[in-house]
Amino acid sequence: MRRAVALRLQAALATAAIAAAAGVALPAFQASAAAGSATGYATANGGTTGGAGGQTVRATTGTAIHAALCSRASSSTPITIEVEGTINHGNTTKVSGTSCNTAAGLIELKQISNVTIIGVGNGAVFDQLGIHIREARNIIIQNVTIRNVKKSGSPTSNGGDAIGMESGVRNVWVDHVTLEASGGESEGFDGLFDMKDDTQYVTLSYSILRNSGRGGLVGSSESDRSNGFITYHHNLYENIDSRTPLLRGGIAHIYNNSYVSLHESGINSRAGARAKVENNYFKDSKDVLGTFYTSEAGYWQVSGNIFDNVTWSSPGSENNPAGPNPQSNTSVSVPYSYSLDGASCVPNIVRQTAGANKGLQVSNGSCSPQTPSPTPPTSPSPSASPSPSTSPPPSGTNLSIGAGSDGSSKADGTSYGNVRDGNMSTYWSPAGSTGDISIKWDSAKTVSRIIIREASGSAGSIGSWQVTNGTTGAVLKSGSGAGTITFASTSLSKITFKITSSTGAPRVAEFETYAG
Repeated sequence: MRRAVALRLQAALATAAIAAAAGVALPAFQASAAAGSATGYATANGGTTGGAGGQTVRATTGTAIHAALCSRASSSTPITIEVEGTINHGNTTKVSGTSCNTAAGLIELKQISNVTIIGVGNGAVFDQLGIHIREARNIIIQNVTIRNVKKSGSPTSNGGDAIGMESGVRNVWVDHVTLEASGGESEGFDGLFDMKDDTQYVTLSYSILRNSGRGGLVGSSESDRSNGFITYHHNLYENIDSRTPLLRGGIAHIYNNSYVSLHESGINSRAGARAKVENNYFKDSKDVLGTFYTSEAGYWQVSGNIFDNVTWSSPGSENNPAGPNPQSNTSVSVPYSYSLDGASCVPNIVRQTAGANKGLQVSNGSCSPQTPSPTPPTSPSPSASPSPSTSPPPSGTNLSIGAGSDGSSKADGTSYGNVRDGNMSTYWSPAGSTGDISIKWDSAKTVSRIIIREASGSAGSIGSWQVTNGTTGAVLKSGSGAGTITFASTSLSKITFKITSSTGAPRVAEFETYAG
C-alpha cells in the first residue's frame, strides 16, 4: 500500500503469552472429521477432504501438532488433528521426520497433503502464532481462533499473517475460524488471510476477520497473477482498514458476507482480477468495492448487494470506486452450486454462524442456522488434481489446420506452429511454467470447442488455464487440466489458451479448434 495504515480500533484485543509444557499427540478414542463438507472453489480440482479416512489424534501444543504430522507413514497419509487449548511460541518447537517439514514459532504445513486441523472441546487458540501453508494441498482448518500474529515487534510469526498460503498451494478449506489482530502495520501486524505465488482452489467460509489494518490479499504484487479460484462466503469483516480482500488477477466469488466499518477500502479488484460479488451487506463503510491504489484495472459482476451508509470517494488516476451506483463491468460463471441468502438477512445469519466456537452452524439459503452432519470418513484421492481427460477423435473440421499461431514465449527447440500441424510428436512449450499459445485466422471463425492435447510423457502437467478471445481479452472458460474444453459459441479471429499454473514443463502437442 502507498499510504500508512491508521487503524481505528473499537476494542483492542489483549495479547497474552501462556507458556505450557509440550503435549503429546495421542490417538483419539473415536475418529472424527471436519463437520459438513467443503463449499465453493475448494470443491473443484478434485475436492477438499483434508484428513478424512485417516487417523485422528489430539494435540494441546504446537509441538504436538508437528509431532502428529511427523509421525505419519508419509507426507500424504491422511490425518485429523483435534486441537484444544492455547498454542503459542512457548509450546511450539520444530519436529523432524520424513513426512513433515516443520519450524519453531509457527504451525508449518509445508510440502504435505491430506490434513485437517480442527478445534475441539473448550476451543483452540493460536496466540501470536500463525499457520503457514506452503507447497501443500487438500488442507482443512476449522473451528480455531488465531490472534495477534506479528511481523515486527515481539514475538513475530508467519510474516505477520494469521493464515498465509504460498507456492503451489491447492485445495484449502478454512471454515468457522476467528482471525483477529490489535492494530495495523504500524503496530506490527500484516494480513489475516493471505494467498500468493500460485495458490488456487480455496474457500473461506463462516469466519470472522476483525480489528486489523489488512483483511487479506490474493497476489503479492501486480505481477503475481497466478492465484485464483477463491470463494468467500458468510464471513464477517469488521473494523478493517482495507483488503477485504485485495485481488490481483484470478477469479473470486464473494457472496453473503457482512462488512462493518471498513475504513479505507473494501473489495479491491485490480490487475485484471474478476470478482463475482453478490448478496453481501455493507454497512458504515467507505469505498467497499472498486480498483484502488493502482492504475491497473480489475473487474466485478455485482447483484443483490445492500449498501447501508456507505460513502464513496471521487475517481482518480489510481482510484476507481465502483459506487455510488455499482454496475457490473464483467461476467463471472462459477463451476459449483450454492444457495444464496437474501442480502437483508446476511448480518443476522452471519452473526449467528460465523467464527470459532459457534457450533459449526451454517445456512442453507433460508436465513436460518442449520447444524451440518459430520462428514463420513472417506479415503482421499491419491492426488487433488484430476487426471486429464482423454479426448477421442472429434467430429467436424479442426479449424487450426492451415491457421496461424503465436504465443507469449517458446522453449528452445519448440515452435508455435507445432500445435496446429496434426503431428503429436511435435509440440510447443513455454519458456517457463506458464505462458500463452494462440490460434489465429485472417477472418473471423465461430468456435465453441477446443481440444488441448499434451505431448507424450507430459500428460497431467498442465494445471489451471483460461481460454480467452485473443482479440478482446474476454475470458471464455477457466479450468484445469488438458482435454476437451467447451464454451458458448463465439465469433473471433484469434483464440488464446493461457496456462496459469503447471507441474513440470507443459507441452502442448495440438491445439485443436472446432465450430461445434
